[in-house]
Amino acid sequence: MLQLQKIREDKDLVINRLSVRGLDANILVNSVLELDQKRRETQVKLDDVLSKRNTISKEIGAFFKAGNVDEANRLKEETALINDNADKLRKSLSDIEKELNDILYQLPNLPHESVPNGKTSAENEIVMSKGDIPVLHKEAKPHWDLAKEYNLIDFELGVKITGAGFPVYKGKGAKLQRALINFFLDEAEKAGYKEIIPPYMVNEASGYGTGQLPDKEGQMYYVSEDDLYLIPTAEVPVTNIFRGEMLKKEDFPIKYTAYSPCFRREAGSYGKDVRGLNRLHQFEKVEVVQVQHPSKSYETLNEMVDYVKSLLEKLELPYRLLKLCGGDMGFTSALTYDFEVYSAAQERWLEVSSVSNFESYQSNRLKLRFKNENGKKELAHTLNGSALALPRILASILENFQVEDGIEVPKVLHPYLSFDKI
Repeated sequence: MLQLQKIREDKDLVINRLSVRGLDANILVNSVLELDQKRRETQVKLDDVLSKRNTISKEIGAFFKAGNVDEANRLKEETALINDNADKLRKSLSDIEKELNDILYQLPNLPHESVPNGKTSAENEIVMSKGDIPVLHKEAKPHWDLAKEYNLIDFELGVKITGAGFPVYKGKGAKLQRALINFFLDEAEKAGYKEIIPPYMVNEASGYGTGQLPDKEGQMYYVSEDDLYLIPTAEVPVTNIFRGEMLKKEDFPIKYTAYSPCFRREAGSYGKDVRGLNRLHQFEKVEVVQVQHPSKSYETLNEMVDYVKSLLEKLELPYRLLKLCGGDMGFTSALTYDFEVYSAAQERWLEVSSVSNFESYQSNRLKLRFKNENGKKELAHTLNGSALALPRILASILENFQVEDGIEVPKVLHPYLSFDKI
């Protein structure tokens, strides 16, 4: 959530930066400022009323002490009217604050000054590419055909059990999936991340804390009887560990990693781009999350990008790095880099990771603060990255490493498996 002080002090800058997202925020920003002014004026009135009540209460005591009961009773009647007025002002203040927060929740994060203008993914900036595109044999197949041929993933069985987008991994397909998970977690531990296993469902406060609510409410699976949401990514429960926390400067950096299944409704997704593992309702992912001092968050973002690069290079997968334009960037992000791996059989790039700096946007919602060297309270910065999402990595391995008589396994995964070829 954007900080009110920032909007008050630099309204034009806020509107200008949000325009990079393709958003005309004039009406929303002006509404915020009007409500903020109304809120402060109402607070002043309430403070005055409460101050007057305190003064009269002292006078009542003095009159009773002096034996002037009639005057004391008259003032008690006046106090009752003051209390009624105070209750009305409290109610008015609560209503204004709710309306103000509802509008603030509609405002996305301000894009970093380096974020390119643009409305769609076609306008994302390609930062770099690495790795050779494999040349496959003439009978090469997409991963959904390979999965069926070698009995690795059963998409039809998943439909029978649950529905489309819930595949069943079998035999060496399941083992390869597990090998990737363990490889990612081991690499995260080497990089200084502490592993945790978080809950796979969260409450509403957690959804609001990291920005999934209200922005992505329709994309999350909701358990109405218990008022809980299935997580779309481990970022949500992991980051919410720090909701309402007061940290110390020496606590930074805080580095957590977590493996989890992820659940996304992906409403409206259809067509060839979502075939096989390309887009699922349930998938697995290893996430890395950092809580960092504001002065070091962009240095940390670059380190996290380099870390994801190292994973893809160890897997020997050709990839490219993109800086997302304003219109393609997530609601809560200030700057996001996407990684795409080339799928040789599909002849297209597949997104496999997003690495983002949220600056203080999530922290403001979470009330995640720290005390600086002067003892002043500041909002921390939060960052996260997919390291990595499993479905498209697995799809790319199956496709890019296929040979005429099977599928070879990347060398870095051999220690995790009892086979090096399918």
